Amino acid sequence: MTKTIQLIVAPLKFLSKYRLFQRSEYPLTSLHIILWWEARRLFFNLVVGCTGLITVFIMLCTAFIAEKIIGDPIGWPDPPLFAIFGVVFYGIAANVCYTGGWLAELIALEVWGEKAKDFAEISFTLGVVFSIFLTLVPNALVICAVVGKFIYKMLIQ
Repeated sequence: MTKTIQLIVAPLKFLSKYRLFQRSEYPLTSLHIILWWEARRLFFNLVVGCTGLITVFIMLCTAFIAEKIIGDPIGWPDPPLFAIFGVVFYGIAANVCYTGGWLAELIALEVWGEKAKDFAEISFTLGVVFSIFLTLVPNALVICAVVGKFIYKMLIQ
C-alpha cells in the first residue's frame, strides 16, 4: 500500500474501532436507521463546529499576517458581517448533507437489502472525515493565495 493511501486509511481504521462508528442492531427498520444517525448528529456538529473554529482562527491569523506583509488582509471578509452569514450557511449545509446520510441509507436498504447493512458505518466514518477535510480547505486556499501574492509582489519589486 502506498504511503498516500496509508495516510487516508489509518484514521478510518482508527475511527471504525469506536462504538460511535459501529452499528450492532440488525435487521433494520426505517426508524432504527433514522435514530442511529440522529443519535450521532450532536457529535458530528461538535466535530465540524470545532474544526470550523480552528478554520476561523487560522483565517483571521492569516489575514492579520497578510495585511502586515503584503498590505491586503486576504481571508478577511469585507464587510466582516459576511463571515457570520458564511458560518451559519455552512452549518445549515453541513446538516442538510448529514441528513442525506440516513436518506441514502434508507434508499440503499430498499435497493440492496441485506447487502447495505454496513452502509451506515462506512458512510458515517467517511462523512465525518470528509467534513473535517472540507472545513479545513479554506485555510489552504487562503494561505496559498497569500503566498502567491507575496511571491508575485517580490517578483515585481
